[in-house]
Amino acid sequence: MAYRYIALLHPNNGDHAHPLDDAARQLQSSGMQRHLPAVGCTLHVCATTPVIPLAGQGLILGHVFSRDGMPITHAAQLPTALSHAGLRRYILQNCWGAYLIVQPDPAHAGGITFQRDPEGGMPCIHHIDGGRGFIASDVALPEQLGRHRRRVDWDAVRHRLLYPDIKSARTALAGIQELLPGTRLVVQGERTTVHAAWSPWDVVTHEPPYASADEAAEAVRGAVSMATRAWAGIDRSILLELSGGLDSSVVGVGLKDSCAEVACCTLVTPVPGADERRYARQVAALIGAPMDADVMGLESLRHDFDVDPWTSTPRVGMLQHATDTIMEQARRRHGAASFFSGGGGDTVFCYLTSAAPAADAFLQKGAAQALRAIRDLAGLHQCTVWKAARLALRKLTRAPGPICNATDAFLSPALAPCAPDPHPWLDMPRGALPGERERIFALAATQIYRESAPRGMHAHLRLPLLSQPVMEATLRVPSWMWIAGAQNRSIVRQAYADTLPQAILARRSKGSFSAYIGALHARHAPRLHAYLRDGALHAQGIVDGPSLDRFFALGPGPRDRTIGRILDLCAVENWVRQQS
Repeated sequence: MAYRYIALLHPNNGDHAHPLDDAARQLQSSGMQRHLPAVGCTLHVCATTPVIPLAGQGLILGHVFSRDGMPITHAAQLPTALSHAGLRRYILQNCWGAYLIVQPDPAHAGGITFQRDPEGGMPCIHHIDGGRGFIASDVALPEQLGRHRRRVDWDAVRHRLLYPDIKSARTALAGIQELLPGTRLVVQGERTTVHAAWSPWDVVTHEPPYASADEAAEAVRGAVSMATRAWAGIDRSILLELSGGLDSSVVGVGLKDSCAEVACCTLVTPVPGADERRYARQVAALIGAPMDADVMGLESLRHDFDVDPWTSTPRVGMLQHATDTIMEQARRRHGAASFFSGGGGDTVFCYLTSAAPAADAFLQKGAAQALRAIRDLAGLHQCTVWKAARLALRKLTRAPGPICNATDAFLSPALAPCAPDPHPWLDMPRGALPGERERIFALAATQIYRESAPRGMHAHLRLPLLSQPVMEATLRVPSWMWIAGAQNRSIVRQAYADTLPQAILARRSKGSFSAYIGALHARHAPRLHAYLRDGALHAQGIVDGPSLDRFFALGPGPRDRTIGRILDLCAVENWVRQQS
């Protein structure tokens, strides 16, 4: 993995550290360095993972930047007169990056605190029982040390299939939890608690919204440019994944004239619909970088590919694995140290498809702004003003629906219903605006992106658009500003109007993999049917065999999205088969 570490916890009972057994010595001999940040734990860190000692206040793992993008590499760059909690608050308010803060608890002997960055760039899973256990970058390390034996949590697997877009602290391995981005884990003796340290609602409720589109565009461009260049300065050699759309193009502009050597890669399918070379080449030419256009075949795709042993939740399917394989080959071909992607851009740039922005405009600015937003909404969605107004009124007068609905396609009807697991970002304040509610739910859903892109396990996967400064800048833009002029993501289009090629600025949609997925299903349907029918999910009573039989007997209808569900089931099936 790009970042690797394990902290072995032990209560303060005179046993100051776990003895180094053979497995631990193997870790050290393979480049894992040993640190003692507190009496409460022994920490082993991969030599390529940065460590910042904090002079009696623990340490920071990973990369930290100031708000102007300068790397923080020494404790002298941080205030020295702050308490432990004060230092954590300072880093949240004045820094950003991919990091984990590890601190002893001055008020409780042997206590220790772990705080994860808001963007989730530093992986963090844990198992703690009675003050003993581990916090680690991945489950493979405690297994290697003989401190954990993996076992599938079937209830968590069912939840994963019911709510595929929800990230929760529960993983699909029994006894393994994830410390979610922006949360803090506190261990005090046998007591363990988790607290929210940062939430998008902190920005929405406490920071003033931008007063004008010009102010918003300048702030958003500044945050994107700063974050992209800061990571470029760390990695120096980059493979930029270009989709041809607005989001990856914006990241490309941020790399223009950076200190990094940049190469680009775009994917092409053998069936029509997803060829973005025309647009991707314009961005590659703009930043003066070479570009590969690699073909995703159909025959070579496998549903039973090898799963990385450090994964703790099934997210990677056939398409993601094929993409990962191609991108990893391109990275090695160009000698790049990291991947850069525009992942999360639609969400961060508030690409809402409902009438919520017009409802927000009425609640924030009154009838005049609401009327302008309704006209923008009608133009954006090619409907009448009356229909847009009716939908906006419905948003204003009806109670908000559930955060998300269960996806029960192909699941056994005998399964008892369950509610979605909690997520700290979905704890909505009273009076939350409809648009803010929708965009922050979508932002929470982006936390699955890193799990869905396993290439981030082998080299750093940078998602600059999901960095803390970009999230905070975009959250201060009212939702109705994002549809101004009947354009989606209007503010970012305005921000880059003088830089991006006009063909990309004017795009309202981009290529689709629908035809490719349809061809994939047609080619592999018998194998996928047999794989699921004879699989562990069906044996556990999670997947419903008769509904699978009916689907594969009839085949998908026109524009049938059910194929995507089948591929998701195969992804989970493949993962659970490899956990023994």
